[in-house]
Amino acid sequence: MPRQDPEVAQPETPEMGRTGVPSEDVAAPLDHRPGVSGVATPGGGWRRADGPSASGREKRKRKGRRGGARDGDPTVGDADFQSYYGRQIVKSAVWKTPDVPLYLFLGGAAGSSAVLGAGAEFTGRPALARAAHLIAGGGAIASVGFLIHDLGRPERFLHMLRVFKPTSPLSVGSYILSPFSTAAGGAAALSLLGSLPAVRRSRGWFPRLVRSTGLRRTASVGAAAFGGPMAAYTAVLLANTATPSWHEPGNQLPFVFTGSGLAAGGGLCMAFTPVAEAGPARKAAVVGAAVELAAMHKVEHDHGIVSEPFHLGRAGTLLRAARACTTAGAVGAAVLGGRRWGAVASGALLAAGSALTRFGVFDAGMASSKDPKYVVVPQRERMAARVAASSSSDAPSSAAPSGA
Repeated sequence: MPRQDPEVAQPETPEMGRTGVPSEDVAAPLDHRPGVSGVATPGGGWRRADGPSASGREKRKRKGRRGGARDGDPTVGDADFQSYYGRQIVKSAVWKTPDVPLYLFLGGAAGSSAVLGAGAEFTGRPALARAAHLIAGGGAIASVGFLIHDLGRPERFLHMLRVFKPTSPLSVGSYILSPFSTAAGGAAALSLLGSLPAVRRSRGWFPRLVRSTGLRRTASVGAAAFGGPMAAYTAVLLANTATPSWHEPGNQLPFVFTGSGLAAGGGLCMAFTPVAEAGPARKAAVVGAAVELAAMHKVEHDHGIVSEPFHLGRAGTLLRAARACTTAGAVGAAVLGGRRWGAVASGALLAAGSALTRFGVFDAGMASSKDPKYVVVPQRERMAARVAASSSSDAPSSAAPSGA
């Protein structure tokens, strides 16, 4: 038998595979592979036992066709609003409850009370002026305390005063809060010390300075100048964040907070002032309640899915209670405000409604930041609107040319 050179390839026959082993022996190990069922081919290979080899198109059809370039089927289905591994898309604000909601409430009530106090100084209503100054000064100092407690370290508040940045609501708010608190606290201190019997009977320079009407009026005017911005800037601060339920209704939130602050300040001044001098506070409370209710209605209903958190969970409960308290307080102030007990009850309801509104708006915003759909759905709606607007602008006009 002639010697065969191992370097020379042996011819293939239908009975022999590429290794020189019969095809039946090659196919045997393939049949025993886990999960594989195949038969040997004449060339020594193997194929699946479920039928002849299929083309790529037939394989896609057997597995369930996904493409749609030729038959009109959609390439992919509509994606659902999901985030990466279910995580938040927008980071929640680091502000804490109840510090920040109380800061929002007290700042609004203090700002509107400062305006009422300055007006009472120049209209001959000393009792109303004194009550308004005390409410404004106490609310300003307490709000600063809650803000510093939320910051964690007192020096952080001072660090915010190192730079003035007009494009930052937080920076502008720091320069509103600081002079307002100083002026309102000064007017409250002068009103409180000037009413003490010992100060009234003293003849030194300090008692005369404390009893000075001009100094107290100057402080009250300074507080009133910053009172309106104090009541509204916190809403601008919330709307400037990426939190969906604060950002989308950013045009209405300042009206909500200003009306809520006016209702609270007017209600508190009305409750602590004799009925004979409480007329301006009563009118301010009714007007503020009406503005708050109207603006809050738009916030809760005019922004699609982003308005949903204002109706759900704890935020929805708080806002329903706030609406009931504000409505009852406004009606009571208008109908029963001329009686002492009616003024006290109405003022308490208005203040409670204002506080509940701030807590409800805060909770709704925090809830909207935790659910991805409040971020994704508005983005898709804006994208669809832009595409529709672009398509309508690029479409050719159906009117015939003038020269035709």
